Amino acid sequence: MYNRMLELIDIINEADYNYHTLDNPTITDQEYDKYLRELIEIEEEHPDWIKKDSPTQHAGGQIIEAFQKVSHKIPMMSLGDVFSESELIAFDERIKKEHITPQYVCELKIDGLSVSLLYEKGILVRAATRGDGVIGEDITHNAKTIKTIPLKLKEPVDIEVRGEIFMHKKTLEELNIERQKANQPLLQNCRNAAAGSIRQLDSKIAAKRKLDVFIYHLPNPLDYGIKTHAEALDYMQKLGFKINPNNRVVNSISEVISFIEEKGAKRSSLSYDIDGVVIKVNNIREQQELGYTAKYPKWAVAYKFPAVEVLTKLKDIIFTVGRTGQITPNAVLEPVIVAGSTISRATLHNEDYVLEKDLKIGDIVSIRKAGDVIPEVVEVKKERRTGTEKEFQMITNCPMCNSLLQKKPNQVDYFCLNDKCPARNIEKLIHFVSRKAMNIDGLGDRIMEDFYNFGFIKEISDIYHLKNHEKDIIRLEGYGEKSVHNLLEAIEISKSNSLERLIFGLGINHVGEKKAKILASTFHTLDNLIAAKEEDLINIPDIGEIIAQSIKEYFSQEKNIKLIFTLKDLGLNMNYLGKQIEKNAEFNGKSFVLTGTLTTYSREEAKQIIESLGGKTVDSVSKKTSVVIVGENPGSKYLKAQNLHIEIWTEEDFKEKIK
Repeated sequence: MYNRMLELIDIINEADYNYHTLDNPTITDQEYDKYLRELIEIEEEHPDWIKKDSPTQHAGGQIIEAFQKVSHKIPMMSLGDVFSESELIAFDERIKKEHITPQYVCELKIDGLSVSLLYEKGILVRAATRGDGVIGEDITHNAKTIKTIPLKLKEPVDIEVRGEIFMHKKTLEELNIERQKANQPLLQNCRNAAAGSIRQLDSKIAAKRKLDVFIYHLPNPLDYGIKTHAEALDYMQKLGFKINPNNRVVNSISEVISFIEEKGAKRSSLSYDIDGVVIKVNNIREQQELGYTAKYPKWAVAYKFPAVEVLTKLKDIIFTVGRTGQITPNAVLEPVIVAGSTISRATLHNEDYVLEKDLKIGDIVSIRKAGDVIPEVVEVKKERRTGTEKEFQMITNCPMCNSLLQKKPNQVDYFCLNDKCPARNIEKLIHFVSRKAMNIDGLGDRIMEDFYNFGFIKEISDIYHLKNHEKDIIRLEGYGEKSVHNLLEAIEISKSNSLERLIFGLGINHVGEKKAKILASTFHTLDNLIAAKEEDLINIPDIGEIIAQSIKEYFSQEKNIKLIFTLKDLGLNMNYLGKQIEKNAEFNGKSFVLTGTLTTYSREEAKQIIESLGGKTVDSVSKKTSVVIVGENPGSKYLKAQNLHIEIWTEEDFKEKIK
């Protein structure tokens, strides 16, 4: 009977491995249940025979009084986080500076709980949490309930491996249905549910939670004659551990970025949560050469996907005055990282927006980036209110000049109509010198405010008289002779800008960067634009009636025409210097998306070619996209184009079309 028990243990363990780890059942459920019942009967009759690797130990039942502390022989270090493509490139460059040409392994970053599994002669003897990296907690009683954690390995080796315990999305849904019926609090997310489950003192509770695990790290691979991380993953899988099937060996950082784009696009289709991608140098000797900082390995990094939404506190609501006089309420937030950026401010648009969302100062709010660019307050978490929050009050007077604010009929925005309001004037000046307008390097927001307050620049034309204040500026703290010389040179250079920059810089309502370029390339000179009739403007693609009216209104004002004459006299260019659009049927009126790396042209050169032939470039793929141009290592945009049946050109196709 003892030999039969050993045979049953082997049969059931092998069946568990094939079913849970390989997702490849080799026996029927009926057979499995029959073998398990037989094993249970033998163990009940001979409890002293029960072995540590018996599959019955997966069922749970052990209750402990408290979690024991355990020491990790090799520290369980966490990874440094990066949030952008530029940070990934910087990581790659740091490695190459060590005279290493790296090969990387990309792995999905599972959103769960780190675990260390220790085996002696192939038998699980201890499972522990990461803890502080040096001291963790013994969770062996609960780890044994996870069927993808083998109690006995396929070889009798002494080994420690590390991985991530997690809960599947479907499991969380099923648990919450049961908890709702029982009037119990719902589990918030898979990660917290997994962590809470593994920290139960009663292992029966953990067993019911149907946890899973992926193993991703062998701390001492050289002891087993293993030379690369990819080989370590294969070896651990051979021993019976569950390894994530999405791991990939790549040869460049551009392939890493493509992997991230690809997996990010498929993130929602996975049965479990991931919050990023882990990138590791594949060669173990190179890992050792690179070494560690006090906290992190230098040979690995974790790219974190942009957070969809994060919570933070609304500390205050302040008001700003735009260049048109529009008053905008703004959220002052406790700083929080959203989509790779630290956010401490977000626009609240207008009074109606704040009232509709029922925002109060002191609320806990969720934040996201609208279109992955602009921080946006999504909603208030009313259940987190304490009663100390303050009601929102819309102001009645301009926060800068104290003029009474006015609200135009049928509009939601309040305006300061005082033309001499300093806030309005400063915003106009800042806009004129900004990077996408006249691009005057050295005239940032703070410096422009200083120069305004000192009286050096009160209106746009004063920018080009700034040289008259050169000696006064040099005497100011923080303004050296060289920096002032560079600033004045940048102002002089800006006089040669192409017309579209000047049009954008003038701050005409509704005329953004792209519209300014359309106007400049259509009319060629500012005089032609000023003389254009409203119907001529309306007939231009992407202009329309509202923009046409705004342009005519701007040029109908004497002060604006006077400014233009002054700028002409100061020597500013009033002509379009870009390539004239050579309308081409393959490009004219179409929208293009570029993805991947082009070998013949830079991304900017390709954009200029497309625009010179009458097309326009956009950043994201949608049903309105005409063509997606694909270079090397294309990402999720390529996959989306295929799904939407959008026309796709290779770089060779693109080169052929522009001939």
